[in-house]
Amino acid sequence: MVMTHYMELLSLNQPYNLILYMVIPMGLAELLVAMEFFTMYHMDSGKNAGFKAVSKFVGIVLGVYFTALVIYFLAKIYPTIKWRGYADVIAIYSYLIGVIPLLGIALLELNLIYKNASERAKLKLHFCLLIFFLIVGHVAMIFGMVDPTITGYKAENGAMDMQMNMPMNMPEGMPMHDHHNMMMQNMSDDNSTNMHMHH
Repeated sequence: MVMTHYMELLSLNQPYNLILYMVIPMGLAELLVAMEFFTMYHMDSGKNAGFKAVSKFVGIVLGVYFTALVIYFLAKIYPTIKWRGYADVIAIYSYLIGVIPLLGIALLELNLIYKNASERAKLKLHFCLLIFFLIVGHVAMIFGMVDPTITGYKAENGAMDMQMNMPMNMPEGMPMHDHHNMMMQNMSDDNSTNMHMHH
């Protein structure tokens, strides 16, 4: 199976890439969703000051962090990408588009945009931006997990594909370790045959 660049990015340099590109931004976004619900629930009771403070802090941190992440990605990783079909393109661009709503949330919390709006209007915009991020984030995940060959991508390294597909073609009922031993034995036999032929 061939991976999209999205999945490849998350799988490389484990577990750091996974934490930096997925766990931190999605974790903070989910925390922000929770704070939004509590803020709305306690809006008329006057108990929402604490939730608003946490929401503001998380919104600023998330917006600044993800913006820096996207800038780094565009500068260091994006120029090296050789697209692997349209699923690959959708996954990467959906991920990158997430910077628009998150930066918007940070600017909103820093009172740099929508300054004269009411608290309810700001909360509505905050929620809409957050929903926008969660949608594009999940689109990136879904298309990122797709095998690019399904969308017409032809892998350049046929040997790699054959190696990846070998476990799928093993005889029914054969344990994985037996299949591995059989492969190793076949390789050993082939090497012995080649040596005898050269002699």
